[in-house]
Amino acid sequence: MIRIRKSTPSDLDALMELYEAARQFMRTSGNPNQWVNGYPSRELISADIGAGISYVGIDTDGEIAMVFTFFIGADPAYATIHGGQWLNTNPYGTIHRLASSGRHPGMLRHCVDFCQTLIADIRLDTHADNLPMQHAAARLGFHHCGTIHCHDGSPRLAYHLSKDARSQSAYLLYQC
Repeated sequence: MIRIRKSTPSDLDALMELYEAARQFMRTSGNPNQWVNGYPSRELISADIGAGISYVGIDTDGEIAMVFTFFIGADPAYATIHGGQWLNTNPYGTIHRLASSGRHPGMLRHCVDFCQTLIADIRLDTHADNLPMQHAAARLGFHHCGTIHCHDGSPRLAYHLSKDARSQSAYLLYQC
């Protein structure tokens, strides 16, 4: 069981350790180009906490098992999508900077389940080399919608999950 709560300034050191572990995991799993040069920085994560958009997942031992940023509203990087289109134009929330301790499987599922208690449509993006995230997103019913570009111009695969589409997908799988 994972309990999700907003991050606090006292979590910052533990969060930075999670992000460093995630960077190392990415490098060893064939994704050496995402989260380079110290991204996400301590200053960025501190700003996320201050803005109230940083969340942690706490395991049954009381340890931080994951961290992510989630905000509801238009993400400027998602305004233009190339090679496809979003599932709909509904209001949405965006998941960014998800990292886990690696001790518990299914962290994206916990994150998405929590986020969908706040809003039905969820978007996220990931690097083309981040195969674990791509597979996890697909397993949860996210649709690959095209490519967006980050503020620095780098491309990211863009995904969208609509609660209505997720329910419909589950219904179709059940019926088959």
